This record gives sequence, structure tokens and C-alpha cells, in this order.
Amino acid sequence: MNILVSACLLGIACKYSGGDNACPALLQALRQSGHTLIPVCPEVYGGLPTPRPPAERCGDRVLTEAGTDVTAQYRRGAEAALQLARLYGCRAAILKANSPSCGSGTIYDGTFRHRRISGDGLTAALLKANGVQVYNEDTFAALL
Repeated sequence: MNILVSACLLGIACKYSGGDNACPALLQALRQSGHTLIPVCPEVYGGLPTPRPPAERCGDRVLTEAGTDVTAQYRRGAEAALQLARLYGCRAAILKANSPSCGSGTIYDGTFRHRRISGDGLTAALLKANGVQVYNEDTFAALL
């Protein structure tokens, strides 16, 4: 099966801070699974640089801590991720938890105080709305 995977979880330095979110347990499980991995970073695909200011969802918008509205870039990135999922026939995705793009089930609350609330990032929400099952680095075992 083809699986869309957040590039940062695969060790690609595309995280907002310029680093990655490599997850050794995830990487080992995916290597052994036989699945084809399709890396995706919606924020980069939406036109944002690496590094970039941290951003959080504030209702339907995505804002940086300075108040810059980056919703359009996040939406563009979500559309690119959906296009990749369709192109490769991905029925599942493993995305970075809590992210304003990739978070599934919980995201940061928009106050930049590291508090989480129920909700989905823009990419996770769009993928779910189009029938793609979304997991994160803590829940991926249910997929494999």
C-alpha cells in the first residue's frame, strides 16, 4: 500500500525550526512493513520556507505568533498533499501530531503556550474529508 508520510517524521529537515521530527520506532516499522512511502510536507509545498516562524490554528485561520496570516499557504499545501494522495492512490497517511497542517485529533490552541485542544490541522482535515485514514507517530501501529 502507498502511504503518505510527513517528511519530517522520515528525518527530512523541513520542520518549522529547520530540524526534523525523525521517529526511530516509526522508521523501523515502516522499513519492515513493505509499504511504499510518499513523503509530504504541506507547509513547504504551500510555499513556506524552512526554517519559518511557528504557526498555530486560530479557528479557520493559521497565524504565526507575530499575527501573520499564513492560511493561504497552509491551504495550498493541504491541496498539494491531497493531490499526491490521489496520484499515488494513498488510502492512509501518517502525519505529525499536533501540527497546524498535519495534526489529527489534537492541535495547539493558537495561544503559542503549548496547550492542545481537540481538532485537526488543515491537511489532516482535508485528507480525512476525502477518505484518507490519518494516523500520527503515536497511532501508526494501528495501520501496520
